[in-house]
Amino acid sequence: MQMRAIIVHRWDVKPQDDWYPWLKQELTASGFKVEVPEMPRTEAPVIKEWVEKLAQVVGEPDRQTFLVGHSIGCQTIIRYLATLTENQKAGGGLLVAPWIHLVNLEGPESEAIAKPWTETPIDWLKAKKHAAKFTCLFSDNDPWVPVAEAEIFKKNLGAECRILPNQGHFTAKQSEVVKDGFLHIIQVLWKGTSGYE
Repeated sequence: MQMRAIIVHRWDVKPQDDWYPWLKQELTASGFKVEVPEMPRTEAPVIKEWVEKLAQVVGEPDRQTFLVGHSIGCQTIIRYLATLTENQKAGGGLLVAPWIHLVNLEGPESEAIAKPWTETPIDWLKAKKHAAKFTCLFSDNDPWVPVAEAEIFKKNLGAECRILPNQGHFTAKQSEVVKDGFLHIIQVLWKGTSGYE
């Protein structure tokens, strides 16, 4: 069965932005089936709408389903995993610039959009049960996501967290660090060192 990668983009962008088309091309060339769905109302994301959209795109998850999130897309993945039934499991999640708290939001409108995402509780324990591995990528100069967020994801997901230099909010058109993070998850899981025994 072909391995799948589903990329969930960030707030206020489209699937053709940032590194999404490049990563899709790279992973497709490596044999993955890759989808980058356009999430609803990207300029004003709503938890329920984004989680439902991801569930629709994934269909029936399995151990060959890998989820890649960017910023708010990371929360979408975690919240989606927490909705799965006991026997539903995905392979792993790469979370790029994930957050629970944000800084430097641009005015009251952005703060109002972010508020449900920062204040609505996440069932971390349930989410953790539905993926074999999580890796998080943070940047030491991200304008919105403090590196202290890494501790939240380590504690609640058992995630492997990497803090990288000078990546900003990971918005480049190509990102070898994102690709490497994804391939690391595959390598760990398929070498039998985590989750699949």
